[in-house]
Amino acid sequence: METTPEKFLKPYNPKDTEDRLYSFWEESGFFNPDTCIEKGFTKADAEPFSIVLPPPNVTGTLHTGHALMLVIEDIMARYARMQGKRTLWLPGTDHAAIATQSKVEKILEKEGVRKSELGREEFLKRVNQFAQESHDTIVGQAKKMGASLDWSREAFTLDEQRTKAVYTAFKQLYDLGLIYRGDRIVNWDPKGQTVISDDEIVYKEEQTKFYYLKYGPFTIGTARPETKFGDKYVVMHPDDARFSAYTHGQTIELEWINGPITATIIKDESIDMEFGTGVMTITPWHSMADFDIAGRHSLDKEQIIDKYGKLLPIAGEFAGLKIKDAREKIIEKLEAKGLVEKIEDYTHNVATAERTEAVIEPQIMKQWFIAVNKPFTLPHSDIEGLTAGQEITLKELMLHVVKSGATKILPDRFDAVYFNWINNLRDWCISRQIWYGHRIPVWYRSTSLTAGNPELHVGATPPDTEGWIQDEDTLDTWFSSGLWTFSTLGWPDNTSDFKTYHPTSVLETGYDTIFFWVARMILMSGTLVGQVPFKTVYLHGLVRDKDGKKMSKSLGNAMDPLNLIEKYGTDALRMAMIVGVGPGSDSNLSEDKIKAYSKFANKVWNASRFVFEQVGNKDELTNVQLDEEDTVSWNEYTALIKEITKEMNEYKFYLVAEKLYAYFWHTFADIIIERSKTKILENKNPESARALISRLHTSLLHALHPFMPFITEEIQDTMNEGKENMVPLIVASWPHYE
Repeated sequence: METTPEKFLKPYNPKDTEDRLYSFWEESGFFNPDTCIEKGFTKADAEPFSIVLPPPNVTGTLHTGHALMLVIEDIMARYARMQGKRTLWLPGTDHAAIATQSKVEKILEKEGVRKSELGREEFLKRVNQFAQESHDTIVGQAKKMGASLDWSREAFTLDEQRTKAVYTAFKQLYDLGLIYRGDRIVNWDPKGQTVISDDEIVYKEEQTKFYYLKYGPFTIGTARPETKFGDKYVVMHPDDARFSAYTHGQTIELEWINGPITATIIKDESIDMEFGTGVMTITPWHSMADFDIAGRHSLDKEQIIDKYGKLLPIAGEFAGLKIKDAREKIIEKLEAKGLVEKIEDYTHNVATAERTEAVIEPQIMKQWFIAVNKPFTLPHSDIEGLTAGQEITLKELMLHVVKSGATKILPDRFDAVYFNWINNLRDWCISRQIWYGHRIPVWYRSTSLTAGNPELHVGATPPDTEGWIQDEDTLDTWFSSGLWTFSTLGWPDNTSDFKTYHPTSVLETGYDTIFFWVARMILMSGTLVGQVPFKTVYLHGLVRDKDGKKMSKSLGNAMDPLNLIEKYGTDALRMAMIVGVGPGSDSNLSEDKIKAYSKFANKVWNASRFVFEQVGNKDELTNVQLDEEDTVSWNEYTALIKEITKEMNEYKFYLVAEKLYAYFWHTFADIIIERSKTKILENKNPESARALISRLHTSLLHALHPFMPFITEEIQDTMNEGKENMVPLIVASWPHYE
């Protein structure tokens, strides 16, 4: 037998291996499907497999949730590559407008500098510098996870090509009549001074008071008496027998906070007769639900709270006060008038801005929106069941894609969640009052800006005449990330990448993005390119600590993937994150679990050393006839490969990883290798024993590679040292089971 390589004489050390191997993979070009075709590892006409990386925000470092995402997607990409598919896993990052701007503002705050002092241009230079530094950190972390991303195609939501796509998309949607500027109620952050989206809201539990107030002959309940100055409508269900004496449109006179008012009775079926007293007043300017009621009945809408969270002159003596300062004073006045019936302790969830922690104050504002209920003519469609030229709404389009099965969601229990959200979808506010991001491609004639309906031009550049001023607002980040599957492939140009890899094969993302990202990508892709953005959506859950608690810095239970890799190696972390973790399921991660898989890596290493000592790097054993006992073992193994191949195709990676772990440790290492030692020692069909462990070992390295890429590649490289035309595992074939 050959001399055992020096590497095998020492325990496996991930620190000596992982960075070197990743550099080898990168330099080889095997992450790029074009290189795989050029070097003959992939056929030019092979079935494409494409997946885009959900772009991490350029706001800091990757956490365990990102690590899980990278593990799952890398398993998908490596498996597809080993199947011989034309595999593209495309990387990129998201400028994450509000989040990134907020981070830089806090940095400047510590330096004693205001954003306004720098001006837009200088401030954006600082933001871009921060984003680049964060991007470099994120890329380094993705590489540490072993992510086989095609870095030659890396994209950024704010780069030149993506900006071209954003402006093209805006113009096309505007021309279809789906983008409009209008006055609607939005989530307003009074501290950040911008509109924010629903996903940027954090609900915090608050202990407060709930007030029952006398409103003429009625009793109304509220936790926010400061919003009630403009309440001049009292609403009840038309079928509520308690209020049958009152008719819709009837007026009543009553005493209120600042004196007598005339209130109007409104009957509306949205009122829950079982909740509270069954009657309520509405504040259409500062409540989403009240705004909808006012719209249905053409009611007046009056602003009570300004954009800084202070009461306006309608509040009389309380004008100029911040809401919290005014609340008790208002109740004191109502009590003096005998209008407070009772006060109870109350626990409720308050909507706060994720970045500034300010309480959200809904406001009616003139903003840019995408209309989700407006019928439009579908320009083109390759989606089954939809045809170019048909009339449809965006809401109907988004529902059809999932209902028809054109896009499948895994696990399918999230179908109901998706449908429920789409059915209750409001028009999407896409404008933001911040500097960082894609500036809205709308230009106004300066001479008409004071007019109620100013002259405007939509496009990336203004008309070739003087006097045009661009809209100050920027677009919601989700607008650009909604184009991600096709903007990254070169759209609006009809590139070869777009023609080859779109629709993408699968989107892997957290289940918490199903509303804000998955649905919007379906909206954008279906409307603009007439295709689904992906055929399958694989949703992963949250990574929790060993006790099932959500990880956070404040709780002190957050785990840094880089620290875990430093201690146990990437392969151990990858296995710990995938075994037992099915799609849509939250998972508990502990150091003990990772440590257990680092022991498994050592088991694989030690078993490989024994195999080398018995068979070397020779191929002669491939023609050896197995004896009856070894044939049974081989047939059992090929049955396992057939089983796990089916499960890989069904995205059941958690099962495959567990089965490979159990087979390698408990069958291959503990039974078959031990049996081979006896057969070799006693000279009972030793060649059959050697041939079996050689074939099983080679096949197992291939099967384990998508899960444990570093140690498997290192073992194969070590066992085949000096061998010509060795095929690296990253482009080797998935095990056959015929």
